[in-house]
Amino acid sequence: MSALSITSIQTQLYWEDKAANLRMFKEKITAIPEKTEIVILPEMFSTGFSMQPQKLAEKMDGVTVEWMQHVAAQQKIILTGSVIIEEEGNYFNRLIWMLPDGNYGYYDKRHLFAYAKEHEHYTAGNKRLIASVKGWRINLQICYDLRFPVWVRQKSHLIKQGETTPISAAEYDLIIYVANWPEKRIHAWKTLLQARAIENQCYVAGVNRVGKDGNDITYSGESMIIDPMGEALYPPSHQEETITCVLQKERLEAVRMQFPFLRDADSFFIDL
Repeated sequence: MSALSITSIQTQLYWEDKAANLRMFKEKITAIPEKTEIVILPEMFSTGFSMQPQKLAEKMDGVTVEWMQHVAAQQKIILTGSVIIEEEGNYFNRLIWMLPDGNYGYYDKRHLFAYAKEHEHYTAGNKRLIASVKGWRINLQICYDLRFPVWVRQKSHLIKQGETTPISAAEYDLIIYVANWPEKRIHAWKTLLQARAIENQCYVAGVNRVGKDGNDITYSGESMIIDPMGEALYPPSHQEETITCVLQKERLEAVRMQFPFLRDADSFFIDL
């Protein structure tokens, strides 16, 4: 059964300074000692959580996406994190899923953080992205999406299959959340990450930042990788750190087979 190696990079960000952030992340990625397959960066990793898209946005052929292509190819990894993208006059908080061969997928943040007026500056996405790696299916999400369980819920019509729930019936196996989640609400961050893992019987990786941003908002990190039973695979930290974990498909299958709760889920659809 395939294992999947993922690395989270929890770090401070240079406020609205792309060159400094890209240089810093290149150094951290190059220094990862273990072999890894996916490297996860925080939300808006090249700028911080800025409401200045007119100043900072790039096209998909801009410097940050080009940097991601270069680093992914050089290190032979999948590289993911969100950046500010402009298309046809609209701005998006866009998670890029960059493959080592230069191909990519993307997910535009669905739930815009109105409390910080994100909805006044960015356009919401309307499609989920579920990537596939080595037989693992990975649901890609951004920060505030974490508060909305229906958007990420395993689709019940895929998993109601008689008296047993085979592993192949689940829609995905891992959720990734990239975030700039403030310290003031960090209890919600930790609680909801665990809830998403438990209710969807999957692994969850939540990657947050640390330090202060240009609006004097403090971030305490506490990035987490959580197993399908809601257990953290390493203790959350308030410091800069790079953590690599190996996720085991055997563990996932064992939980779903022993506790086939997904077969009892409600059927639903999201009307956009």
